[in-house]
Amino acid sequence: MKVLSPNFPRPKKSFGQNFLHDRHVIHKIIEVIQPKPDDFMVEIGPGRGALTLPLLDRLNQLYAIELDRDLIALLEAQGLNKLHLLGQDVLSVDWARLALCIPEKKMRIVGNLPYNISTPILFQLLAHKDLIQDMYFMLQKEVVARICAAPNSKTYGRLSVMIQVNCEAVPLLTIQPGAFTPAPQVDSMILQLKPYASPKYHLSNPERFAEIVKLAFQSRRKTLKNALKGFPDLILPEAFKNKRAEQLYVSDFVELSQSS
Repeated sequence: MKVLSPNFPRPKKSFGQNFLHDRHVIHKIIEVIQPKPDDFMVEIGPGRGALTLPLLDRLNQLYAIELDRDLIALLEAQGLNKLHLLGQDVLSVDWARLALCIPEKKMRIVGNLPYNISTPILFQLLAHKDLIQDMYFMLQKEVVARICAAPNSKTYGRLSVMIQVNCEAVPLLTIQPGAFTPAPQVDSMILQLKPYASPKYHLSNPERFAEIVKLAFQSRRKTLKNALKGFPDLILPEAFKNKRAEQLYVSDFVELSQSS
């Protein structure tokens, strides 16, 4: 496996940087992703290249999104001609435009997501799920627990519902803090997200669904008849009126969004 120059830029707290360095863990992640030469792979936050270089060993090309100019310079200095770097904030990426780089293929997205903006990134990608084959993300273990949570649990919330209505979510590998520099205070986990090939749930109005879910969980201590007063045209089934948001299944929220 290739290794970048040891003259690494120091991690920046402002970017929430925790760089993966454990080669055994890196190998396990690559084996889970199973990159194939002609995949349309996009890496979010290549950092010091811990995943970037082994991915390039298997791919014909790799697109990578990095905001830190020091890290961009480090990667560019290696002369990696199969690497296409996008020097910008991931939240400003035009995913529809990026998808046109290889229009006949769907994107496979990987990344060690910054803890402080992981949720906005996930919501952004959900909006472009039709362009995506699958995603493999390093996240805080507690975030993965929230994403995969079932109803009637404290971790079940808006993120759970919005991910599960769009994707199959599978937790894969737990990663200890010592695999990173600097070591975070929490365990991390690799999560696979795979948009449904054919919709598991029929959403006639995805925007309305998203707003109902958001409003319901904003007031999760209230019963739904009080939490959803912002939707005067909503016909709330009698069985739901005295329930709270965390008691509803994804399919229940789908039913709610289509009642008016």
